[in-house]
Amino acid sequence: MSKKNKPVFFVDRALGRRSVAEALRKAGATVEIHDDHFPPEALDVEWLPVVGKHGWLILTKDDAIGRRVLEQMAVAASGARVFVLYSANLTGPEMADIFVAALSSMQRFSQGNSQPFIAKVYKRGLVRGWQSRTQLLKLLKSR
Repeated sequence: MSKKNKPVFFVDRALGRRSVAEALRKAGATVEIHDDHFPPEALDVEWLPVVGKHGWLILTKDDAIGRRVLEQMAVAASGARVFVLYSANLTGPEMADIFVAALSSMQRFSQGNSQPFIAKVYKRGLVRGWQSRTQLLKLLKSR
């Protein structure tokens, strides 16, 4: 992947400011952090559209983004690409290790799947689709 096409990973506030971002940067990823762009209390429905429109790959452990209608609609309307860590009861370094292990899988997934989408990232770096473009856009049209 050329530097020009290198994705930017947006680390949601739920993942913290340091461990995940630093580990991804060490692995060669370009990373943006929630608190550098939004107030700490910003609601998901406020930042999701902005980040989605930037085209950044969103990393979070907040699976409510894939379960709440307003968040799903924000993902759908903005064309966001979201990766949700499946196991939320982990330390910062453990989350960092999982996202680093999944780095190339997330990049491939984002290239091979039309946006918007929500995918899950599992402990060994495995990435699986959760909500596809079709599902999310259908939800958006039904409102």
